[in-house]
Amino acid sequence: MIETTEFEGFAAVTLRSPDGLAATFAPAAGMVCVSLRDGEEELLGQRKGLAAYAHDGKTMGVPLLHPWANRLAGDGYAVDGVRVELAPGQPGLRRDPNGLPIHGLLAGSPHWRTLPASAAAPGDAPTAPGASGDAPTDTLSAELDFGAHPELLAGFPFPHTIRLDVTLRGRTLTIATTVAATGERPVPLSYGFHPYLRLPGVPRAQWRVELPALRHLRLDARSIPTGAGEPVAATAYALAERALDDGFTGVEPGALFAVSGGGRRVEVRFERGYPAAQVFAPLAEDVVCFEPMTAPTNALVSHDGLRSVAPGARDTAVFSIGVTEER
Repeated sequence: MIETTEFEGFAAVTLRSPDGLAATFAPAAGMVCVSLRDGEEELLGQRKGLAAYAHDGKTMGVPLLHPWANRLAGDGYAVDGVRVELAPGQPGLRRDPNGLPIHGLLAGSPHWRTLPASAAAPGDAPTAPGASGDAPTDTLSAELDFGAHPELLAGFPFPHTIRLDVTLRGRTLTIATTVAATGERPVPLSYGFHPYLRLPGVPRAQWRVELPALRHLRLDARSIPTGAGEPVAATAYALAERALDDGFTGVEPGALFAVSGGGRRVEVRFERGYPAAQVFAPLAEDVVCFEPMTAPTNALVSHDGLRSVAPGARDTAVFSIGVTEER
């Protein structure tokens, strides 16, 4: 079931599953997922709230980070012979404590438009990867024409559209993201998502984190990958007093990241198109983030793992958040 609603004064859309999950999105505030509730319990960190995200780019819920995820090493980058300098006052530009550009240009963007239910998803964008049978499906679709906004092209001069197809089936929320290159240049893919997950009523010391086998990236003092790294085996550990802000590559399609405790398990599955990840868990907050990324941090500068969509073509990446019983 899909219903039009409101969240903190913003127009919103809620998808409800008969299996107890409800996911709410705010299309006019960056198409951010502001809430994922299991019954009456909230599974997303809402931090400073939706207004702070819409007006100041303070991330919350499950925001899209586009056209780059996490940080760039500086205000300049070059891709396919196109040199870009991010100017002071660039619309949408946010900076981290070191002054580096962070989280792209679309935080809280009002430029998203929802699509009618009759608008079919792109042929390579599965509605619910791995799902089968005749279970009821509800899908919310929205699109942003990046190339229609000169102020955005000033910071990322690669015309394209970006579309989200969001499906709630059973106890799994699936987000398919399709980038279509609409200009004469290939569009580099360096975006990602930042799910702020929480286990309500469970002390952080009792949260158990599970990671697949990955390549752990070495970061400099500014959290920028150095180019070095080493493989790490699949692991599981109590979060306890660990502070995490780690970058990874080598994420295989279908790789599973999870946090569990108090009888509940929240899984983020990198279905396809996300070979990189950031795992973030600050000591000051009871949240853990498994961030699907199409390329590692700073890829627009380093070109490490950077791929592109050819003119006239499109690319779809998919991840899901599932809620199950603790194993």
